[in-house]
Order: sequence, then structure tokens, then C-alpha cells
Amino acid sequence: QVQLVESGGGLVQPGGSLRLSCAASGSIFSINAMGWYRQAPGKERELVVTITFDGNTNYADSVKGRFTISRDNAKNTVYLQMNSLKPEDTAVYYCNADIRKSVLSYYAGYWGQGTQVTVSS
Repeated sequence: QVQLVESGGGLVQPGGSLRLSCAASGSIFSINAMGWYRQAPGKERELVVTITFDGNTNYADSVKGRFTISRDNAKNTVYLQMNSLKPEDTAVYYCNADIRKSVLSYYAGYWGQGTQVTVSS
């Protein structure tokens, strides 16, 4: 079974910074991409950013210039450095990974349990 474990969420003041981590473990043949999504109260889950194995990134317009994604392929871990945080960044942040479990399998998406990020004075 594949498991995604997230950490780093919490409470931070506007303008502050926070760093999230997500480690994938279990039956993993290869990981094509990993990323972060978020869901604020009363809103749909939305893309924050994704990163492929070769380093290509795709950021939501709302976080460009403030958030930075990075990946440690050896550890199957992805990070999200969040700077200049705003109250509207408050949401549950979910880790996502596009994983192939074996040579006989196809790529499929997996989700972490989510971690709460609250930006408030």
C-alpha cells in the first residue's frame, strides 16, 4: 500500500513563513509527479503547485512568487516553502503523488490526509 505522510502545518501570522513536507512510502515503482492542493472552508479543492520528476513545475497564479516547491527524489519527499503568507492562504493542504506501484501497473493518484494551515493575527 502507498502512504503519504505530511507535516509542517500550523498557525502563522500574516507575512510569515511555513514549510510543509510530504513523504511517500510503501509499494512504489516510480513517481511521475508530486504536488500540493488546498481546500478552504466553503470552497472547492484547488491546485497549489505540482512538480515532475525532472523538475518541471506548475504553480497556481495565487501563489506565484510566494510559494516554492522542491523535491528530494531519493527520499520520495516533496516540500512546500510558503512565504509572505496571507489570510486567504488558510486551508487544509493536501499532498498528492502520481505513483506507479510496479512495472505491471499504471500511474494513479494518491492523497495524504491533509494538514491545516491557518494564517491569522
